[in-house]
Amino acid sequence: MKTCAIVGINWGDEGKGRMVDLIAKDYDVVVRYQGGSNAGHTVINEYGKFALNLIPSGIFRPKVINILGNGTVIDLEHLSMETEKLRKAGVQITSDNLKISDRAMIVLPYHKVLDELEENRLKDKKYGSTKRGIGPAYSDKYIKKGIMAGELLYPEYLHERLKDILEWKNLTIQNVYKSNPFLFSDISKWLDKYAEEFKSYICDTGSLLRKAKKEGKSILFEAQLGALRDIDYGIYPYTSSSTPLAAYGPIGAGAPELTVDNVIGVVKAYSSCVGEGPFTAEWFGEDAEKLRQAGNEYGAATGRPRRVGPIDMLATAYGVQVQGADCIALTKMDVLSYMDKIPVCIGYESEGKMLESFPLTPALEKSKPLFIDMPGWKTDISKIRTFSELPKQAQDYVLLIEEKINCPVKYISVGPDRDAIILRGTNG
Repeated sequence: MKTCAIVGINWGDEGKGRMVDLIAKDYDVVVRYQGGSNAGHTVINEYGKFALNLIPSGIFRPKVINILGNGTVIDLEHLSMETEKLRKAGVQITSDNLKISDRAMIVLPYHKVLDELEENRLKDKKYGSTKRGIGPAYSDKYIKKGIMAGELLYPEYLHERLKDILEWKNLTIQNVYKSNPFLFSDISKWLDKYAEEFKSYICDTGSLLRKAKKEGKSILFEAQLGALRDIDYGIYPYTSSSTPLAAYGPIGAGAPELTVDNVIGVVKAYSSCVGEGPFTAEWFGEDAEKLRQAGNEYGAATGRPRRVGPIDMLATAYGVQVQGADCIALTKMDVLSYMDKIPVCIGYESEGKMLESFPLTPALEKSKPLFIDMPGWKTDISKIRTFSELPKQAQDYVLLIEEKINCPVKYISVGPDRDAIILRGTNG
């Protein structure tokens, strides 16, 4: 048996989906272990181009079992639309190859409304929510007012709990936000409609994973977002509401006794960020727009223009550390091919002092980036498949990253297609 986690090292949107799609053929099970429909894993393969929000990126491999673990929060309506879109493209999705943990939390319509109401209340102090109900759903989980997927199999029990939860929830909606209350009849109809579609998918994913371990099968853990959006170790409070760290993979998947044998950290060849919060190496103006357009940097889940800038070595080294990454998959190297010089953020200065480690948010907000320039390669590298064939400038760029983050770069993505990849150590 082997296990591996594919995780984000920075702010998310690093290209985890394309890496899962690439190596899922070598695994029997792929598990999304946290997050919800605020994810946007872009995958391009023989079926087409997709932005997966909930469904694990292993869904395109016919023999792979895909799991939404207990650490996820699931909007059943969104899941229904996502499965329909994939099926229309010829992707097979049944209760045999997609499993939903009976302990995963359900995102209900009032979660999305509360998400939007709170962001609107915060105005210019907002946290950058996608307004898909993720934060409120996780909040309800931890104050024990959430609905588990497994409860959909027990309608009488579910309806009793839902009545009590709605009574409490409407106090907030009416008295704090001065908005209209939610009716039990509306929520129960919504649940009945989408619960029926997915009841056969719900199971004890822990038992499934333990059986897989006993049979010597391999498991791939797929994270959403990146280390800097982690609820504990990220740029709090501008984080997600879950933990995308590799160490949480077995817990959020359903079998906490499992171990992660190998961690592949995904890093973009430059920096991008969707949402609010400090982003020290950020570019603005014409330089930012050129990079944004070259990399098509718009959120896969939301369509929002991403904030962009040079690769950030201090943030990346920190992400490697908290993820426990064994190696790096460097994505979108080809995007930088238009640049004469490629800036690299090698550190921060804060209040006249050089920072030696990635700081807490209050210090981060006062930090200024320190840049060096690397020579560009100014040529198309998208057809190259070995490291030795890369221009020397591109090789030097990769070697500098390895040196600064103290982690080997094993994969180099030179294009969006599945086979547009360089595997270090193979034929040079």
